[in-house]
Amino acid sequence: MSSITVRNLPEETHRALRARAALAGRSTEAEVRAILESIARPEGRIKLGSLLAEIGQQAGGFDLAIERDKSPTEPISFE
Repeated sequence: MSSITVRNLPEETHRALRARAALAGRSTEAEVRAILESIARPEGRIKLGSLLAEIGQQAGGFDLAIERDKSPTEPISFE
């Protein structure tokens, strides 16, 4: 898991983060993670795979619900 350091954070902002975290019942660090997650990966974002599937349906109704072969495969031999 990655980590970051935020330098020169104004004291007012830090106080606001601590207060917000306390209201949510979590640590300041957990609150900052939650904020970053909600901004970087919002709930309603369109995912590429979903978008491509929708385009395929509109283009001709391609059925993307194909059954995959789940039988084990043999490793490739380079000899």
